[in-house]
Amino acid sequence: MSSSFASSVSSALTPYGWDDAWAEAFAPYEAEGLLPGRVVRVDRGQCDVVTAGGMLRADTAFVTPHDPLRVVCTGDWVAVEPGGNPRYVRTYLPRRTAFVRSTSSQRSEGQILAANVDHAVIAVSLALELDLGRIERFLALSWESGAQPVVVLTKADLVPDAVTLAHLVQDVETAAPGVPVVPVSSLDGDGLDVLAAIVGGGTCVLLGQSGAGKSTLANALLGEDVMDVQATRDVDGKGRHTTTTRNLLALPGGGVLIDTPGLRGVGLWDAETGVGQVFSEIEELSERCRFHDCAHEAEPGCAVLAAIDSGELPQRRLESYRKLLRENQRIVAKTDARLRAEIRKDWKRKGAMGRAAMEAKRGAHWRA
Repeated sequence: MSSSFASSVSSALTPYGWDDAWAEAFAPYEAEGLLPGRVVRVDRGQCDVVTAGGMLRADTAFVTPHDPLRVVCTGDWVAVEPGGNPRYVRTYLPRRTAFVRSTSSQRSEGQILAANVDHAVIAVSLALELDLGRIERFLALSWESGAQPVVVLTKADLVPDAVTLAHLVQDVETAAPGVPVVPVSSLDGDGLDVLAAIVGGGTCVLLGQSGAGKSTLANALLGEDVMDVQATRDVDGKGRHTTTTRNLLALPGGGVLIDTPGLRGVGLWDAETGVGQVFSEIEELSERCRFHDCAHEAEPGCAVLAAIDSGELPQRRLESYRKLLRENQRIVAKTDARLRAEIRKDWKRKGAMGRAAMEAKRGAHWRA
């Protein structure tokens, strides 16, 4: 990359996350006369790309549109044609991280929500009762993506009692080991400086259900009303989907923010490692079980069940862990024939064990 070209690209794109590693990855495309840029919005097969020369509109048809995990998405660094009508994105640079969930379709496809994210900010409204299971689900996807999750408890002004707020934070911390939990009030600004310090300098994506206060939080971080905000219904705490696309915006204090639409469904997508990270205390306890393949159900010498009996581990955590592992296994099995065969074999083994136990029980009954 020529020094003058590199200088103009660096000064224009550094606020959007450009660095020496991205410049090195782009070098082959610069030799072809293509322009580097970051995707700030994708809409109907086209995208807005910020480049050293300003914002461009480009078509994404060249980038494997038939593969939902390889389409251009918000946060991608891309190589764009310098001219043409229409102008095309030729490729995207290898992603450092990718936030992927399963779709609601029956085809078991993954959907990429954002790329090259450093922090996944999970917005949870304190206007409603905490759903720790849903938080754990978001955390599993965040860890699996390669991003560092942060849980933000929005609308903290609705919990004026400091002791009650502290208990709520502690509840979430129990469900999110190793994850910062930040209560925030966009109304009075409490907690915003803490959050800004955590996410500043990198790329963060805002995640959460509709009505969680994501757009209000985005406006507070941006320092201006960029995102539309609509009132939340009092009856159920839900709001309308004020954000309909994923948008990437530069933060005034450094770093960039990707705002997303409210997510009704958050399906796992090959997230076993992420689930293990969320339930790290269960994974650590498992290493002390007598049997290496312990299912933590009724096996002798199970360290996980012993922790539940002693009160060290909440029963809810184990049930949530099992649920997410089962769901993830079903998703993976739909695209992995070998795993499907292993699951069927395991079902048969457990069925045989169950029948044997029943026969033994009947025999004991008749002998009595």
